[in-house]
Amino acid sequence: MSSSLSLNRRNFLKSGGLVSGGLVIGFLVPTGKRVQAQEAPASKLPSPNAFLRIAADGTVLVLLAHSEMGQGIWTSLPMLIAEELDADWSKVKAEHAPAAPQYAHTAFGFQITGGSTSTHSEFDRYRQVGAMARALLVAAAAKKFGVKAEDCKTENGEVICGDKKAGYGDLAEAAAKLPTPEEVTLKDPKDWKIIGKDRKRLDSPEKVNGTAQFGMDIHFDGMLTAVVARSPGFGGKVKSVDDKAALAVPGVRQVVQVPSGVAVLADHYWAAKQGRDALKIEWEDGPTAGLDSEKLFREFSDLAGTKGAPAAKAGSVEKAFEDPSNVIEAEYHLPYLAHAPMEPLNCTVKLGDDGCEIWTGTQMQTVDQQVAAKITGLKPEQISIHTTFLGGGFGRRATPTSDFISEAVQVAKASGKLVKVVWSREDDIRGGYYRSAFLHRARIAIGEKGHPVAWKHVLVGQSIMAGTMMEAMMVKDGIDATSVEGVSDSPYMKEIPDHLVELHSPKTGIPVLWWRSVGHSHTAFVMESLIDELAHRSKRDPVEFRRELLKDHPRHLAALNLAAEKAGWDKPPKEGIGRGVAVHESFGSFVAEIAEVSVSKDGELKVHRVVCAIDCGLAVNPEGVKAQMESGIIFGLTAVKYSQITFEDGKVKQRNFHDYPILRMHESPLIESYVVPSTAKMGGAGECGVPPLAPAIGNAIFAATGKRVRQLPLRPDELKRA
Repeated sequence: MSSSLSLNRRNFLKSGGLVSGGLVIGFLVPTGKRVQAQEAPASKLPSPNAFLRIAADGTVLVLLAHSEMGQGIWTSLPMLIAEELDADWSKVKAEHAPAAPQYAHTAFGFQITGGSTSTHSEFDRYRQVGAMARALLVAAAAKKFGVKAEDCKTENGEVICGDKKAGYGDLAEAAAKLPTPEEVTLKDPKDWKIIGKDRKRLDSPEKVNGTAQFGMDIHFDGMLTAVVARSPGFGGKVKSVDDKAALAVPGVRQVVQVPSGVAVLADHYWAAKQGRDALKIEWEDGPTAGLDSEKLFREFSDLAGTKGAPAAKAGSVEKAFEDPSNVIEAEYHLPYLAHAPMEPLNCTVKLGDDGCEIWTGTQMQTVDQQVAAKITGLKPEQISIHTTFLGGGFGRRATPTSDFISEAVQVAKASGKLVKVVWSREDDIRGGYYRSAFLHRARIAIGEKGHPVAWKHVLVGQSIMAGTMMEAMMVKDGIDATSVEGVSDSPYMKEIPDHLVELHSPKTGIPVLWWRSVGHSHTAFVMESLIDELAHRSKRDPVEFRRELLKDHPRHLAALNLAAEKAGWDKPPKEGIGRGVAVHESFGSFVAEIAEVSVSKDGELKVHRVVCAIDCGLAVNPEGVKAQMESGIIFGLTAVKYSQITFEDGKVKQRNFHDYPILRMHESPLIESYVVPSTAKMGGAGECGVPPLAPAIGNAIFAATGKRVRQLPLRPDELKRA
């Protein structure tokens, strides 16, 4: 094993120390032997041993059930334990947990990171762990001091009784031998010293100094690197392969065929890539041969004119449309999108007769474990998954098929080698998974004050749940809930007595997947653009118009009002600047964004400023929530300006960042993020900053130019002033 892995959990436990040496103590340790995560006893409380270690020097290690991919849980989850533990925050560290049942998502029932749920799903469990550990440490101290436990208090990593005090590191071994409490009392929020306070990220130092371990950093002596040649069209198969030229490339050691294609194994990536390029493969076309984007959208448009599956229905819409002078009709188009994480996909596999070890950045450990077990014939508990940092996920590293992990296991099995399989960015952009393209067609009848009185809304786009293990839960009566979220449950729609939302879910053969903010990534753009169309049709102020429509939705209003106040909405923007607003609920949080833009005569868009306000309920780390808003705005702006996957002759046209660009630093607007003070139920933060960005910019463009944007990404030739 290379030195680069010297800080993983196994070596950490083996070395017995965190910083200065000494015994590392987990709790629930009968007969002095550390209980493995899989052996935790049945209890209504979580096993603290699975989540917490205390070293002799008082260092507290928190094991994360979820994966850190930039969303800040490396800090927010330890804050929950540290709060109840009364830990010395300067001695708190974090590490990814192994794949094990104890780390199953508290709502989903298996180990997964997604849906902006990491912090709120662990809010109770991690605090309970901290409280249990604190109770054990106090009991150990009371015994040592010869006093009652209730006479002791805890503070900053110490138990104190009068003039007696002992550090947690001195008490941990004794505490670990005590029986665990049946129940614990959590702190009153008024006593919180850590939760709700800004904290700097615990993972910043190692990401700045380069010691952070991503999947791409994994290396072992004797390990080979593999690059796989996959079908240029989705679902294509190998008809024949000639590997002579590939094997002649210096450094290439082996060529093996796997279900997804042909893998070239070499001493390093470059040799493997050159070897792959030298392969002569004849491919059998897959079911998407001849696929074409323009043709696809024509088919979507035809479908929109037919009757779809009802996703929401009230009253009758047809009568309200009899007077066409009071009706708005609009059609919106949104493209397929790639995830394009900065760190290319990769997975390292060491396969033996009695076990399989996997190192990768993944969002779905339980599924990975099961898929690998099926391929290898091993039991799931024989599959060890070492989760590294993720260099961007956005949903791509949580595929129900575990595609890039199962492929790496297949390569290891076929070759018999310790191997790291690496996808180039071209591989992923041309052969990965995509956010579904959607066509929205809406007819809205207008009443007094410009308010909508009838609304028919048809969506056409692929289901991301159909055919997956989540179909039974997420697809009811032909409706994939993720396709229509943000429309069928929109607060605007619910207030309209006559409304109808219909969905068509065509099957195209294109592999689709959740993408950051899932259905809200397209529905918010359409809904908030349409509301803006209604406001301008009746010459109403867009913010005031929304306040009227959302008068019974206080959390929408809280975010909207704070954003409007901070943006100075009551004052006109500078000359040449257009200002647009959008507010949207997703993942249990409410976000309003106001964008200020200008458009040159050549159609070049410049986003000068974005003001964001979020009501996410309780914010465990407000600084982290603001960072997620900034991240979401940058991510959303990339999609608005650039992102589009198109198909021609059955293949993806785009390849890499030169034709699927991401926003550069000099293009970033000034971003201001504000958190609405709230004690309401916690929502998510990782994704909800994305949805309002596109409509806020589209509405700002309309304010600046009078041109309504109904298609993304934006194109300069379409934004030229009339």
